[in-house]
Amino acid sequence: MEGLFDMATFSQMLTEYAPKVVGAVLTLIIGFWIAGMVTRAVKKMLGRSGVDETVAPFLASLVNAGLKIMVLIAAAGIFGVETTSFVAIFGALAFAIGMALQGSLGHFASGVMLLTFKPYEVGDLVEAGGSTGVVEAVQIFNTILRTPDNKKIIIPNGVVTGGTITNISGQGEIRVDMTYGIGYDDDIDKARAVIQKVADSCPQVIKDKPVDILVSELADSSVNFAVRPWAKSAHYWDVYFYMHENVKKEMDKAGISIPYPQMDVHTSSN
Repeated sequence: MEGLFDMATFSQMLTEYAPKVVGAVLTLIIGFWIAGMVTRAVKKMLGRSGVDETVAPFLASLVNAGLKIMVLIAAAGIFGVETTSFVAIFGALAFAIGMALQGSLGHFASGVMLLTFKPYEVGDLVEAGGSTGVVEAVQIFNTILRTPDNKKIIIPNGVVTGGTITNISGQGEIRVDMTYGIGYDDDIDKARAVIQKVADSCPQVIKDKPVDILVSELADSSVNFAVRPWAKSAHYWDVYFYMHENVKKEMDKAGISIPYPQMDVHTSSN
C-alpha cells in the first residue's frame, strides 16, 4: 500500500508539475533566444545611427540584461511564484542604486548624449564647462580638454551638457577675431594697409577670403580696428599669435603708435 501511495503521489506530482517545468524551460529557452535577437538588432541599429563604438555595446548589454530579467520573472510565474514581490524588490533595488549614484548616473547619461549626438569630436577646439581647449577624449563620465598652455582639464559630462557648448573649430574654417588700436594722431588708412600686409604675409591665413579691417570703436585713448582674417580650424592659434607679434613690429616700422591706457593730468598755477 505504501508503494502504491508513493507511486500515486509521484504520478500526481508529475502530472501537476511536469507541464510547469516544461513551460518554464521553454520560456527560458525561447525568451533568451528572443533577448539575443533583440540585443543584436539594437546593436546593429545603434551602429547604423552612428552611436559611438564604446557606447553601443554597453547600451545593448543593458537591453539584454533587462530582457533576461523579464524572462526569468516570467518563468518563475509559471511555477506559481508570486512575481509581484520580485518586481517590488527589483524596483526598490534600482531606486536605491539610482539614489546612491545619481551624480554619476547623470554624468553617464550626459556622456551617452555627447557620444551619440556628437556636438564635438576629438581634436575640436571648444568652449565647454567654463573652459576652453582642444578635445583630447570624450569618455562616458568625463570630457578631457587640453588648453593652449598644455594643461589637462577633466570636466564631468553633466557640467558640459548643463551649459553652453561652443564648438570653435567644428566647421573646418574659423574667423580669428582680434582688436588693434592706434593713436588719434595716426593715419587710419596707413594703419589699415600695415595690418593687411601682415595678414597677407601670414602663411596660415586663407587667402581667398577677405580680411575685414574695420574701425570698430573710438575709444578713450585709441582708434580701434576689428581685424578678422580666416584660417583652418587647426591654425587658429598660429594666426592669432602671428598677427599680434607682426602687427606690433610693422606698426613700429611704419611709425604708427599703439597707445596704452594713460591719464593726462593738467595743472594750473594761480
